[in-house]
Amino acid sequence: MLFRQFYVILAGLLAIPLCLAQASTQLNSQVSDLFSNANTTGGHTNNWAVLVCSSRYWFNYRHMANTLAMYRTLKRLGLPDSNIILMLSDDVACNPRNAFPATVYANAGRQMDLYGEGIEVDYRGYEVTVESFLRLLTGRHDSSVPRSKRLLSDASSNVFIYMTGHGGNEFLKFQDNEEVSAYDVADAVEQMWEKRRYNKLLFTIDTCQANTMYSKFYSPEIISTGSSSLGENSYSHHNDMDIGVAVIDSFTHYILQYLETLGKASRATLKEFFAIYDPVKIQSHPGISTDLSTVPLGNILVTDFFGAVARVEASNLESELSPLNNVANDWEQSTKTPSPMEAQSSEWASRSAPKSEKNGWSRPLQHNEAETKHLWGTVSGIGGLLALGYVLQARGKSKTD
Repeated sequence: MLFRQFYVILAGLLAIPLCLAQASTQLNSQVSDLFSNANTTGGHTNNWAVLVCSSRYWFNYRHMANTLAMYRTLKRLGLPDSNIILMLSDDVACNPRNAFPATVYANAGRQMDLYGEGIEVDYRGYEVTVESFLRLLTGRHDSSVPRSKRLLSDASSNVFIYMTGHGGNEFLKFQDNEEVSAYDVADAVEQMWEKRRYNKLLFTIDTCQANTMYSKFYSPEIISTGSSSLGENSYSHHNDMDIGVAVIDSFTHYILQYLETLGKASRATLKEFFAIYDPVKIQSHPGISTDLSTVPLGNILVTDFFGAVARVEASNLESELSPLNNVANDWEQSTKTPSPMEAQSSEWASRSAPKSEKNGWSRPLQHNEAETKHLWGTVSGIGGLLALGYVLQARGKSKTD
């Protein structure tokens, strides 16, 4: 009798891991399907921009004009201030030497004030440091830093980084006080990729020997461009004799000149954008690097980085309602005949339901019928084996008795 009970208990204990393993496999399968569906249907859903002017002082007027002109263009193409991080010394508009106080212009004719209403500087003056820039990219902020000064991008974000200032071979100066190296930027971008902080990244830099600043990148999905090759300077485009200094750099000037021809709904691609580069006009050799990108330039829109993203995903409304609302809906449908318009709308909704729902997903981690039957079949089989063993054990004991 004692041996029989021990046999039954041992068989039951052996059956438990099998059941748990089956349930765990089913759970893992459903979780994998859930996140794979989320990744394939989500894609690129939002854009962010980081605009950095690493210079200060009056004679670097053009660097601040570069940055503010890029800022103005991004906003014109629909990117909201909440998705733009602007780092600026902000010491030009109200400089005593400015003949046009509280203004910044990027052209000699002074048709447009770039320092007008609506400008939001996130990092100002001595806040523009190498540390604050690297912390911004990697998200390693102190808890006291407000959300408005953080890059809140995610795995579905396209991130545009624009930098301008004085630089050299694999370094960029920050306010004549410190330097950030190409290795520092490359490692910060790698952290961004590991933390799923971008979908695609466009790195643009306007400085002397600019192309060396992206030479150390090794993370995926990066497109890089710069104003000048190793050993070359980046030159200003023209001066304003009334202001007394250069007001914009050549590389940035021609980029903005092209972007001014585009609207929010433009279908222009990065391939067309890079085709405007003319070394004769820019007075240096701009660089383009696409080695780390898996998508051809002809398949990427300019507005995928320089504008806002407006995308709507249709979903089955019934899956979003609470159980109480579902009951009320069923009752209303049973007491009235749908109009032709409602019938057409219902047919459209069923056709546009997400693929994952058509495959059996109504809620995350919900068992479907086939998997449930398979699990019960496994349990029944184990139970049958236990019962057969028990009967054979009982018959053997009765014969010996």
